Amino acid sequence: MLLAIDIGNTSIKLGIFDEDKLKATWSLATGIHRTSDEYGVVLLNLMERQKFLPSKLTGIALCGVVPPLAPTIVEMCRKHLNIQPLVVEAGVKTGIRIRVDNPREVGSDRVVGAVAAHYLYGKPVIIIDLGTATTFDVVSPDGDYLGGAIAPGIGIAVEALFTRTAMLPRIELICPKQVIGRNTVSAMQSGIIFGYIGLIEGMVQRIEKELGEKSKVVATGGYAHVVAQEIPIIEIVNPDLVLTGLRLIYEMNREGNA
Repeated sequence: MLLAIDIGNTSIKLGIFDEDKLKATWSLATGIHRTSDEYGVVLLNLMERQKFLPSKLTGIALCGVVPPLAPTIVEMCRKHLNIQPLVVEAGVKTGIRIRVDNPREVGSDRVVGAVAAHYLYGKPVIIIDLGTATTFDVVSPDGDYLGGAIAPGIGIAVEALFTRTAMLPRIELICPKQVIGRNTVSAMQSGIIFGYIGLIEGMVQRIEKELGEKSKVVATGGYAHVVAQEIPIIEIVNPDLVLTGLRLIYEMNREGNA
């Protein structure tokens, strides 16, 4: 069994694979002040509750965008699972080419997601990750990561309205019935939800114009469920895209395959 770990700014997503089957996923709040022991206790408890034996793990793969936390998670893997994890970083085989000015600037989670999208969907792919940030990543049919775009995430936008204004409340992120809000809450929901729908549709249109061809459009990330169903151009919602990419990269780098 393989443990895949995606360290995000807001949450850490974990998944257990048995061969190519994803058997379980969990999400932990990201906390840079937590110790490896704290993370270890939580993970072992989650595994025990779903009857996964740590002794059955044969490997761990991880990626992340929170540099101070990576050593803590690596230590947890060594100390509590007795496994040295594969950390996706420069020098790790991914199977795709990074065609940007400085490949080291690209977040490892974006690379891992691109690996999974290319493997699963083949043709030109636009990956929209609706997480703490809203990112757009573009992969060519030949497996070239071409770059993308980064915008503030939906959650950041909501918090900014609440914290930077005197009279606007914190709101629930649900799609309103109409664009023209009849009260403050529905007006804020309209601005956020339909505003991001317009952002996504406009960005995809511009990306495809630059590519010169239609692309498969895939959404992932914690906020994908909030807007994806309202956007016809999004063909697939895959919340486990990065976990799948970690499995694929782990297989590429196993002894005998590297």
